[in-house]
Amino acid sequence: MTVDRAWVARNLGFDPIATPAPANTFQVPAAAVKSPAHEDIEREIIDFDSESPAGMAFFAFSTATGLSRFTDIPWPKALVPKTGPAPGSPSSPLPRADVLVVTWTVDEGHALSRVLTPGKDSHNDYRSYTHNFAKIASKMRKGSPALEAKRLGAYWTTTIGKKKAVVFKSDSHLSQDTKKLPAANDTLPNQDVWKQIITEVQPKLVITTGTAGGIGKDCEVGDVIVSPIIRFDCLKWLKSEPYHNAVYQDAAPSSKYFATAKTLFKANSGQLPKDNTRAPRIVQSKSPSQEVLTTDFFGFDTSDNHYGLKGLGAVSEMGDAVLGLVAKDMGSSAPPWVAVRNVSDPQIKAEGTIQQQAQTAAQIYKGFGRWSSVCSAIVCWAIIAAG
Repeated sequence: MTVDRAWVARNLGFDPIATPAPANTFQVPAAAVKSPAHEDIEREIIDFDSESPAGMAFFAFSTATGLSRFTDIPWPKALVPKTGPAPGSPSSPLPRADVLVVTWTVDEGHALSRVLTPGKDSHNDYRSYTHNFAKIASKMRKGSPALEAKRLGAYWTTTIGKKKAVVFKSDSHLSQDTKKLPAANDTLPNQDVWKQIITEVQPKLVITTGTAGGIGKDCEVGDVIVSPIIRFDCLKWLKSEPYHNAVYQDAAPSSKYFATAKTLFKANSGQLPKDNTRAPRIVQSKSPSQEVLTTDFFGFDTSDNHYGLKGLGAVSEMGDAVLGLVAKDMGSSAPPWVAVRNVSDPQIKAEGTIQQQAQTAAQIYKGFGRWSSVCSAIVCWAIIAAG
């Protein structure tokens, strides 16, 4: 699927260029100007909160729907997610668990917590996590999400069958913490966060999950990519690092409950774009062309291949390969890992300026990112249940 402004108008009720969303629908004021910098659009995607005043204004302006429309999922009786008790203090290490699930944006957190920790929302209820904050944050730049939040993230626990999981919403981001290369033999702050939380939880599996931009015409909003293959595509501030184009691979997780997961999508798939031509797919990556691609710039697939992403993966995002890098550095002590990414915005038609195309991609994310994240959260459930 290649989407254009007319697609946005049909599915969200407005043309993002001819009738742009008003300033009060933006979480980041700098992203609301006529020609915002890509960095501001990127931050808008990270910070946009569909349950905030900006989110409510977006719903009033558009035909988008919020998670108040969420329909409870008819889980198999023995595998219903059971939200855990209140965790320890913010300064404590994370608790031990069988699985560590990490997500990134505010709306991804809303969706993941609605699915995996019923009754506890990642933004309003989760326990703040500040263990070693001062040390790690000393590497971060002013204005980064973690510094503004004064924490590295927030978390809660859940149990699925016999498996306990820590569900972690990160405030540390590869793309936001810093744009400064680490000194020789030093690490990026997001690497530090990953290593610390893995060491504390000591999981048997790590899942990184959230939204991504689809690459190619086959993607539709809500499709889920399950990839044990992650690749860096660093062409900007990390291009001189030895891992700038590194590929990391682990064993594929069990797909035992994937068919069940696809049936569970149905409870909320009516909130996905009406122009979708089919039910969301679960794509299991088996080759680099189906991998998750991590860029060090805000890129997205366009019909004229503006960012050169064609053939490099199934989806692009801005952080998952750090997990692969950390796992490689940990060697034999690293747990298995997998990336579970949903398509929140498909290939964008090359019409207007590249800034306008970026705005189109961001508005699609703001309209449907939480609903596509419900799909990937269900796939995370399936992987945990099968473990």
